[in-house]
Amino acid sequence: MKLLIFAHVPPPHHGQSYMVQLMLNGFGGDCRKRKDISSGSNGYGIECYHVDARFSKSLADVGELQTGKLPLILFYCLQAIWCRFRYGVTHLYYVPAPGKRVALYRDWLIMLICRPFFKKIILHWHAAGLAKWLETSVQIRTRAITYHLFKPVDLSIVLSRYNATDVQKFLSRRIEVVNNGIPDPCPDFEAAILPRRHARFAARTKLLAGESLNAGERAAAGENPAMINVLFLANGLREKGLFATMHGVVIANRTLAARRQTVRMKLIFAGNFMTAEEREAFHQLMQDPEFATAVHHAGFVSGDEKIRVLREADVICFPTQYLGENQPVCLIEAMAFGLPIITTRWRSLPEMLPPDYPGLIHGQDPDEIALTLLKMAALPGNEHVLRELFLRHFSLEQYLAGMATAIHGLENI
Repeated sequence: MKLLIFAHVPPPHHGQSYMVQLMLNGFGGDCRKRKDISSGSNGYGIECYHVDARFSKSLADVGELQTGKLPLILFYCLQAIWCRFRYGVTHLYYVPAPGKRVALYRDWLIMLICRPFFKKIILHWHAAGLAKWLETSVQIRTRAITYHLFKPVDLSIVLSRYNATDVQKFLSRRIEVVNNGIPDPCPDFEAAILPRRHARFAARTKLLAGESLNAGERAAAGENPAMINVLFLANGLREKGLFATMHGVVIANRTLAARRQTVRMKLIFAGNFMTAEEREAFHQLMQDPEFATAVHHAGFVSGDEKIRVLREADVICFPTQYLGENQPVCLIEAMAFGLPIITTRWRSLPEMLPPDYPGLIHGQDPDEIALTLLKMAALPGNEHVLRELFLRHFSLEQYLAGMATAIHGLENI
């Protein structure tokens, strides 16, 4: 099967572009850049032809109106049509935008220009909530045009049951649920990660009970066992919960101080800012000594540095209410490391975690975040449960196999 992938890969780096990159690489890469284009060479029977439709130079540009984007749309569409006739590619894979007007108008143009040339259309819905946004935030005309241009496609791939319920409103001929999946970032979990987590929890339990640690316990727990490392691994967006997490950590530290305990929390913010307003708001907060002591901005991390911050973290806090949030890679990475998770009951997120998971919160109330941080710090670890969830549902192998099965299912339509 020949597949035209009309989607960009990093940079800019975010969950959607990363998943596209993993799929493209897993299916053997862009056939236009390979000498051997045997469809069976990658084990999945799919030949990929890639149009790297990069409309933004940075995360701040994503979904924003810029005059230079219109020529790019036409250029990428012509590439796709050229691949259709030059290589005989009949299946078009496209990732629809979240609920943003400029991005939606881009989708209109691409569907209008490209859709008539391809026999099968595949939409991969990485962002959640487009149908609900159309019903509540735009005029009837905008909604009607969108439904017309997205009129029943051959296959919609979604990440969750929540996602599927939203996408059903577009009346796709077939809907398949395929979880995101990543390469295992810590294959040494049992030997290296788990013993450290157990040792840090045991040390923290003694310290919270007012007891002292002996030399062996301190050594096993690693650097500063009295510090609970709270990780925020995402862009510094208010909607994703950065500022709520900062306030929650400060409130939790006040509570610990009032209890006369030696344990404290430190927030590690690993990400960039997408707007000048949020950068300025962050720096204003950091003028306060209470926040400056409790928060460290590590900047954007990747590769070995990301692995290091995930290894050293004691809990990840991600109280997102971001419009298009669906199945964030940062939570999948946390599961791989058996890292306790605090996140919101927002869109698809509860589906990722076990039933009645204690780290689920309702929103971005700093007081609730603080209480949950304190609760999770005192609960026995569920490292094996989270790690097992990753291995069973969110591995790269599961992702590629699920994508290949869903795409090959078109042969029966």
